[in-house]
Amino acid sequence: MFIDLSGKTALVTASTQGIGAAIATGLARSGARVAVNGRSEESVAAALDSHRAASPDAEFLAAPGDVSTESGAEQVLEAVPEVDILINNLGVYGVRPALEISDEEWRRYFEVNVLSAVRLTRGCLPGMTERGWGRVQYIASDSAIVTPAEMIHYGVSKTALLGVSRGFAKAAAGSGVTVNSVIAGPTHTGGVEDFVYEIFDKSLPWEEAQHEFMVKYRPQSLIQRLIEPEEIANMVVYLSSPFASATTGAAVRVDGGYVDSIVP
Repeated sequence: MFIDLSGKTALVTASTQGIGAAIATGLARSGARVAVNGRSEESVAAALDSHRAASPDAEFLAAPGDVSTESGAEQVLEAVPEVDILINNLGVYGVRPALEISDEEWRRYFEVNVLSAVRLTRGCLPGMTERGWGRVQYIASDSAIVTPAEMIHYGVSKTALLGVSRGFAKAAAGSGVTVNSVIAGPTHTGGVEDFVYEIFDKSLPWEEAQHEFMVKYRPQSLIQRLIEPEEIANMVVYLSSPFASATTGAAVRVDGGYVDSIVP
């Protein structure tokens, strides 16, 4: 399948590394002009160097700013005033016993994981509907459906994203704009490696620590391994394309079969 996104501008939040960087690469290689976002100008500049070295024929631009704040979101939207494809990838996670999660931490998770996406959607969706074409996506998680006991604040914030996605899809009904969530399963990133080593002894070799994590905490996985970021990006690129024009209001799974359900 040849996906051509030439002439489209994409904004991918938290795209200096991990899943976001893989999504930015995938969209750029399909012809989109991609705005790379991170909290600092330095992190974005370093990521742009990496992206341009890996994809010299692609077009990238800088969109630094902390989108978990109103001022940061405004800064990003000023850098990219016309967005055709919005990928809300920013998210934080971490281990915390349920009864030890403070009000302040609950608020932080909603500011970062939920309200950042709401802000940017509010800023980008009107222009998309006026132009009669657009794509909005939210990178959710299997934790939105299978709430992990070790980080319920993260799981609940991702559950909220599914509702946000469905609601904005209704707001865009009939406009030519699609709005979807991507339910990512356990994925191999630097952040996840750090997360795994919060649970297991740091002296364990990575392959052993990963295996122990999957066996003890993610035994439902049917592929029995962590998903690579490029595998998430493949779905995002497809949903960003004209081929996915009839898919909206959906929660599409790239979870390695982790969620034990025959219904998407």
